[in-house]
Amino acid sequence: MSAQNLKSNDMVATAVDNALDMLRARGFVAQVSDEESLRRAFDNGRVTLYQGFDPTATSLHTGNLVGIMALAHLQRAGHRPIAVVGGGTGMIGDPSDRQSERPMLTVEEIQRNLAGIRQNFSRYIDFSNDRALLVNNADWLLDLKWIEFLRDVGRFFTVNQLMQHGTYWERFQAGSFSFIELNYALVQAYDFLHLYREYGCILQIGGNDQWFNILAGRDLIRRADGSEAFALTVPLITTASGQKMSKSAGNAPWLDPEQTPPYQYYQFWRNCEDADVGRWMRMFTFMSFEEIAPYERLTGADLNEAKERLAFEATRITHGEEEARKAQETAHARFGHGGADLGPTFMVQAPMGVVELAVAAGLAESNNQAKNLIRQGGIKLGGQNVGTDYVVQPSDLPKVLSRGKLRSVNLVRE
Repeated sequence: MSAQNLKSNDMVATAVDNALDMLRARGFVAQVSDEESLRRAFDNGRVTLYQGFDPTATSLHTGNLVGIMALAHLQRAGHRPIAVVGGGTGMIGDPSDRQSERPMLTVEEIQRNLAGIRQNFSRYIDFSNDRALLVNNADWLLDLKWIEFLRDVGRFFTVNQLMQHGTYWERFQAGSFSFIELNYALVQAYDFLHLYREYGCILQIGGNDQWFNILAGRDLIRRADGSEAFALTVPLITTASGQKMSKSAGNAPWLDPEQTPPYQYYQFWRNCEDADVGRWMRMFTFMSFEEIAPYERLTGADLNEAKERLAFEATRITHGEEEARKAQETAHARFGHGGADLGPTFMVQAPMGVVELAVAAGLAESNNQAKNLIRQGGIKLGGQNVGTDYVVQPSDLPKVLSRGKLRSVNLVRE
């Protein structure tokens, strides 16, 4: 199903009028600059806004989906989103929240990744009739002349200002901060200025780790052009138990069906924690608040009905109605209307270390990867975190060993 078909009803019925209040009610607002002025801007007509997505892989994943769905909900509220793929910024690599420099991508890798992630957006955002734009910042960044950029943009920043970025200062003190990374905030700020001048874009959104970079762009627009612009960040999404939704934790399925098949994608949402159902319906589906409310009142075994609806709606948006239906029917055929997939059975010769067991069961490719996943809470035994030195005893079995929400095995004694 195309994005245009998904949007046959132009507006989602909500209990709020202003787009900023809608975003907050759906759980998309972590921080916002000059909230009252931004609210007035939304009230005064169509707002053009953007978010950037650097091409670090051949597909986006559910961690990126927070920002994509924020753009999509704003479009459905009558505003114009711009999705910026970072063919230019991807050549530098965002240092935010990084303990070391990102591996430098080749031009060929960036182009391959760009081709992949461009395909992800059309399921969520309608690009027809100028309702949204998909642009590549390489189109303007790669043509910049270095001396002119320093004079026209760099003069608006001080080294002291840049060093207020927590990651920059920590890496500087550790002696691991490269000159190329120091320029990332300036380049992202210039993106905002360019989009403001070219398309009248006055709002940038991004993950909460992007607050510094987005404010830098807002300030550049004010200093260079004397105009008003706004910053808004979406929260880092964690499960109710505090687990981060991330690639490294094995808890962020890909949006590309070749990398995460629709059935696995469906099961990711179907297996969510009870306390996450309503919150994730608001964020990751186009269901109205009125539709969601009855599901939030369900408790106990009745919550399975809500989880199935969440899984179906999320899968329908990403993979289309036919694939969502197939995934749901497969789950029903295998597990009944409960639909939860606990994975295959694995015979264990206990006692056995949990690190070695994770590798043997296929949940990690190496001991080092297993250790990292366990430390990050990405691999759990019986739904509980364990240490890397934990030894699975015969008395522990049977139990489920899981990696995120996507992969799990039923451990039984051999």
